[in-house]
Amino acid sequence: MPAFSLAIFDFDGTLADSFPWFCSVLNQTARQFGFREVTEGETDELRGLESRAIMACLGVPLWKLPAIAMHMRKLSAEAGDAVALFPGAEEMLAGLAASDVAVAIVSSNSEAVIRRTLGRASSHVRHFDCGASLWGKSAKFKAVIRQVGVSRQRTIAIGDEIRDIDAARRVGIASGAVTFGYNTGASLRARRPDMIFDDYGQLLVKLTA
Repeated sequence: MPAFSLAIFDFDGTLADSFPWFCSVLNQTARQFGFREVTEGETDELRGLESRAIMACLGVPLWKLPAIAMHMRKLSAEAGDAVALFPGAEEMLAGLAASDVAVAIVSSNSEAVIRRTLGRASSHVRHFDCGASLWGKSAKFKAVIRQVGVSRQRTIAIGDEIRDIDAARRVGIASGAVTFGYNTGASLRARRPDMIFDDYGQLLVKLTA
């Protein structure tokens, strides 16, 4: 029996290599919504911070977050092939499915965009729960767990940001973090997730052991 019955994945930065695209549209979004643009060389510093600290650093008005999120989803829908899966993502998802680990995706992005980027890999995903707010994943984790019908003790949520670890802990499920997404590996390790993965090979072995 695998270590987990359900693996809930974040999408952007966890399965899809969307950070370069995000950086390419960030300053245009900043000008449109009235927060500070990111200067050259500042990106690495911001990647070490959790979401609220980034918002404060850039002066993002919290009341504008829903409109900003809607704008970013629109840009993502228009991005076409600008964002692709990380190499090995499809094979990893297939390996989990073959090992009887149910795969779900919970994301702030839209299901249509995610399915487009996944392509044939979407056949390995049992549940999608999309359009999450910046700090709204916990409720969606609970909904997916109910839908799949597994215990929280047999569920892990895997993401690339500090807020993903925090959301998993609020629900009482295991947290996993990949080190090649938005937040730095050092900042993720400092949050002490239950599991940390430097590549998909590690992830597949640990989840199916």
